[in-house]
Order: sequence, then C-alpha cells, then structure tokens
Amino acid sequence: MFDTVKNAFKVKEIRSKLLFTLLCLLIVRIGCAFPVPGIDREYFQLWLSQKEGLGFLDTLTGGSFSQMSIFALNIGPYITSSIIIQLLTIVFPKLEELQKDGETGRKKIAEISRYVTIGLAVVESIALIIGFGNSGILEGGLTFWNAAVITASFTAGSAFLMWLGERITEKGVGNGISMILLVNIVATLPNDFSNLIKMFVLNPPAVVNKVLGVVGIAAVAIVLVVLVILLQDAQRKIPVQYAKKVQGRKMVGGQGSFIPLKVNTAGVIPVIFASSLMNTPVIILSFVGIQADRTTFGAKVAYLLSSDKWFNFSSWGEFKYTLGALIYVALLVIFAYFYTSITFNPMEVANNMKKQGGFIPGIRPGRPTTEYLSKVLNYIVFIGAVMLTIISLIPMVFSGAFNAQVSFGGTSIIIIAGVILETVKQVDSQLLVRQYKGFLND
Repeated sequence: MFDTVKNAFKVKEIRSKLLFTLLCLLIVRIGCAFPVPGIDREYFQLWLSQKEGLGFLDTLTGGSFSQMSIFALNIGPYITSSIIIQLLTIVFPKLEELQKDGETGRKKIAEISRYVTIGLAVVESIALIIGFGNSGILEGGLTFWNAAVITASFTAGSAFLMWLGERITEKGVGNGISMILLVNIVATLPNDFSNLIKMFVLNPPAVVNKVLGVVGIAAVAIVLVVLVILLQDAQRKIPVQYAKKVQGRKMVGGQGSFIPLKVNTAGVIPVIFASSLMNTPVIILSFVGIQADRTTFGAKVAYLLSSDKWFNFSSWGEFKYTLGALIYVALLVIFAYFYTSITFNPMEVANNMKKQGGFIPGIRPGRPTTEYLSKVLNYIVFIGAVMLTIISLIPMVFSGAFNAQVSFGGTSIIIIAGVILETVKQVDSQLLVRQYKGFLND
C-alpha cells in the first residue's frame, strides 16, 4: 500500500487528484469548527451529555454534531436519501428502469437523490430546532429569525458536503461520500483511544493489569483489521468458457475467463444502513425526552436498541436486553441480500454470457446458468453477512463486557478499512492504465 502511494505521487495526474482530495477533506474538517449562530453551545454540551444513542451520530459527523457546527447534519441526510431511493426502486418500476438505464439513468437517480437530501436536511433541521427550543438551547428562544438562520445553516452545510463529495468522486480519488465519512470517523479516534488508555492502562494500579489492557486493546484492533481485509479481498471465481466461432476469416473465441463474485458484495452499506436504522428510534426518543432505561415502555425500547447496553454480563436483567443485537444482525443480513440484489442481477449476467457465446463448464446456458449464479451468490452473500456480523459484534461484546465507553466500533473499523482498501485499489488501477498508455505510446 505504501509503495502504491509513493508511486502515485510520482505521477502528476494522480498526484493532482490526491492533493485535490486531501484539500477537500481539509475543508470538511475546517467547516466542522464553524459554529451555527443562535445556539448556546455550553448548555447544549450539558444537554447532550444526558442523552443516549447520540455517540454513533457524533462519530459519523466527526464531532461536528456535538460542536453544533454548520456541518452538524453532515452527510446523514444523503445516506438516508440513498436508503429511501434504493428502497423505492423495488416499489416503483420507473425508478428500477432508470437504475438499469446506464449512465443516463444513474445521473437522473443522482439528481433525485439530491432533491431528497435537501428535503430531508430541511426536515431534520426543523425537528432539531423544535427540540432545542423546548429545551432552552436556543439563544433568544424559539423565534422565526432563529429558526430560519439555523435551518439555512444546517441545510447549506449538508448540501455543500454532498456537492463536495461529488467533486471528490469526479476529480479526486475514491468515492467522495465514503471519503468524507472516513475522515469524520478518523477524527474521533484519538479521543476514543485516549478514553481506552485512561480506563484500561492508567486506572488499574497493577502493572500486570496495564500490560493486559494494552495487549487486549491491540489484539482486538488487529483482529478486526485482519478480518476486514480478508473479507474485502475474498471472492469466488466462477469459470467461464467462450465457444470458438468464425469471424470474417479468423477463428476467434475459445479462451477462458471468470466472473469474480465478492464475498462482501454489498461492502459497508449493510453496516451503515443497519446502524442508522437501529439508532434512529433511540435518537428520536432521546429528543422527546425519553431516555434509555427500564422505567417505561418507550424507555425500554430505547434501551433494547442501544448497542452500548448489549452484552452486559453483570446480571440477567441487563443481559436480556442483548436481544436487541438479534435485530441488528437481522438487519445486517437483510440489507446484505437487498443491496446485492440491486447491484448484481444473475439473469442479466447469464443473458450477456449467452449472447457472447460464453458458458459455465458443466452448466447449460440460459435459465440453468441463472439458477446456478443465484445459488452461488446466495451462499457467498450469507458468508459475507456472517463475517460482517462477527466484525461488528466483537467491539460491542468488548464494550459491554468491560464497560468501555467509546463511540467507534466494528462499524467504524469496517468503514475505515473498506474505504482505504477500495481507494488504494483505484489508485493501483489508475497507475496500471497509465503504464499501458505509456507502453502503447512507445
């Protein structure tokens, strides 16, 4: 990976893309420090410390939510918009047709997603303002002017990040939205590691406990990173053979190839979607004054859905709320299959193979090929979903068993490792293309 980065900076075109990406990410972090006017931030910090389920939200926004900056909503509305649009593709055939209509259809869907993102940002901003007004967080109270300024600031910040992400995708390196999400998560890591060191290294009086604490933290981090790398690179190669045919005066075809089916076909999408859906009810209940405890029905629901309440082995009364983890696992599996079904169509692949004279050895073209690809795909998607579940649950078990209060977890590590690996692969491919171009020019 380091050799790839070193070689990339030697190429002017790729170096410009890397520097452009870094500049955009720097703008993101600078923007996270610009406060929104009309909010009492000291009182907000006190209010936020009493709320449950907002740690994940603050991680995705890189701490800008807790700072109430202009990027407080960050790319959350865009992620929610993407979830809504992808779900609607199943309901509305026209959206499904657009998705299959090549580059033109994808641009149209992207345009629809932008409008939905702006709408969601406005709705979320108004909801925050109403909640803040009822809690006394707004300076000067809930007035029309305060509401208008704060709504415009939050919406503009979210729209700007969406635009900046698209520019990174177009002129920089990697997927822009993923890169913004990556830098947000990385920005929260120093504080989280500091909390872990204070809890497991500095607090225990015995030297043995300190050593065990350091070894335990390092082991969990290393295991998770290794598992993520293995999952991202794992794939099932389906062999494909092309029949020989006469084209003009030449005999062409006969060569072999393969279809690479990634074990983790959906990438980090299932983790992001599942975590977002699990945290949304907790955040909403928290804003209306219902905390995650065991007093009322709403409070119990929030307690059940809060991942930091899972795997508490102190008593059965606490451990039974780990059942919420089953909901999380179910959502992971559902979104893994759902997103894979959107991005990979076995029938379309089988038809394209048939048109090009290709076939899988031992499998007849047409419907048998479609059934075979579907069977293999379902099998490897299940393996990928199980691996995602294991990676996601390991930090949760560690956090619940040892009461380690950190905002990052398996979700963050999967996103960090996944985005970095995909970006490095993209840089590798650009370097390879340039080498081919140089060879042809020579």
